[in-house]
Amino acid sequence: MKLPKYELTAEKSLMVFEFTSEGTKGRIPKLIKFSETHLKDFFNLAFGDKSLDTGEIDDLSVSNNGDSERVLATVVSAVYAFTDKYRDAWVYASGSTPGRTRLYRMGISKYLEDVTKDFEVYGLFENEWYDFVNGKEFDAFVVRRLKK
Repeated sequence: MKLPKYELTAEKSLMVFEFTSEGTKGRIPKLIKFSETHLKDFFNLAFGDKSLDTGEIDDLSVSNNGDSERVLATVVSAVYAFTDKYRDAWVYASGSTPGRTRLYRMGISKYLEDVTKDFEVYGLFENEWYDFVNGKEFDAFVVRRLKK
């Protein structure tokens, strides 16, 4: 993906990334967190606005800051950095709402040719994993960096 992205800052572990969205609604701090799950090498990706009250992710807020492509490219760059360090990691993502999951699916679909050059991509539908294909509804997604 050759899209403009925001500058990321990250903890040394590369489990937490921060950046600032800049658009029609102003400057909005964002967080990306990778969390270990009970499955070996399986991480959950959480993303959203950074709550100014708690410092945690607010994944239900709707920014509508007019920069969704740049935000998506920034999240993807965090996945690249994370999987550079954790080469065997599976990264799981789903939207906090069905609408957000749909937006993620649309983003993956739009850039699928680029994404599949570096990642295996699967979609979850009715509790079964499938190769990701354009036009199919999925409830969640998982990616793993290709071994090169």
